[in-house]
Amino acid sequence: MKIAYLYLAIAIVTEVIATTALKASEQFTRPIPTVIVVLGYGTAFYMLSLALRTLPVGIAYAIWAGLGILLVAVAGAIVYRQVPDLPAMIGMAMIVGGVVVIHAFSETVQG
Repeated sequence: MKIAYLYLAIAIVTEVIATTALKASEQFTRPIPTVIVVLGYGTAFYMLSLALRTLPVGIAYAIWAGLGILLVAVAGAIVYRQVPDLPAMIGMAMIVGGVVVIHAFSETVQG
């Protein structure tokens, strides 16, 4: 099951890269960011499919979405200077807290 988490981590990171490049692609009019978007999402979904061989889909998607939201917000702040306000940061902290609760206490993940 540990390899599934590696696949999931790669899926999350490549999805964050693709999402960050999506803005830079300017509606797919800039070739290099567009290629990054296509390759990033393709890799992300392939890696997610590998992770789903052993991880439950609901759990994998919760982790994917929760960490993806947080990492995209961090990337947006660094790359585009789009810093979330306090309510947004509180909301993201709650999402990450949910992922931690699922991972720490869910028997579905432990099994």
